[in-house]
Amino acid sequence: MRTTRPPLLISLIMIVLGAVLLLLNFALIDLPTTLSPSRWWPLLIVAIGLVLLWRGDLAFTWQGQPFGITRGSVQSAMLEAHSGELDVKVRALRREGRLIAGQYTARSRPDLNVRGGQAALTMHRGKSWLLSLADWEIGLARDLPWQILVNAWLGDIEADLRGMRVTHAYFASGFGRIDLIAPDGSDSARDVAIAESRGSEIQLYAASTLGNVQFIAPPGVPIAVHVATGGLGKALIDETRYLLRAPGVYATLEYDSQVAAGVPPISAHVRTTFGTIRLR
Repeated sequence: MRTTRPPLLISLIMIVLGAVLLLLNFALIDLPTTLSPSRWWPLLIVAIGLVLLWRGDLAFTWQGQPFGITRGSVQSAMLEAHSGELDVKVRALRREGRLIAGQYTARSRPDLNVRGGQAALTMHRGKSWLLSLADWEIGLARDLPWQILVNAWLGDIEADLRGMRVTHAYFASGFGRIDLIAPDGSDSARDVAIAESRGSEIQLYAASTLGNVQFIAPPGVPIAVHVATGGLGKALIDETRYLLRAPGVYATLEYDSQVAAGVPPISAHVRTTFGTIRLR
């Protein structure tokens, strides 16, 4: 893991400025009126704006820090990520041999707990610097079953589960947007995931109170989507991909024939109160 520290120049400036203010408080030095800190404090707002434009982050770290954890002897895994106002991207790893890898905010590197061959990973926004605004990018191993829980109160969530062995996945945001691509059938990942799950279907959930929710079904996958909207929410359904089976329930056009052919189905639940749901 790469570590960072505040740039030396910024540290020196803060030390000198703090020392000057301390001496002024004790009346040990006297500055001309034009140099009084009370006249120049708006420069702090200007500096913050310049840092945001330059780096996209207010903390004394780079915008994002890369991380990676090797898989070891893990046979199954669970990820729990609470990102607060940060955006989150979840996808399958392209390289084998790692359990999880990606980019995280300062001090929010995943905590790992392994017991009985099952790994539990947790990421908490509260552990990172308050002013660090780097988004999270999370890549997960393709070759073992996952249970995923990601929630945010302001941030957007993008989850591309294609190529992954997912048994259960839950994505929720208070104000943010959610884009979810369901698992596909590559390398029989869905078949293996279902065989290892407790139920007979992969369970997917995506919910946002004020944000929009977009759900995408990969071709060749039988998916039944349960849609729920609040009084001010609405649903936009691609009728070239979905057929209404029951009130609030839409299934892919080839759902029945694919299930009859032995293709395991996926059950998805999408919900918003004030936003728009799009099924594609």
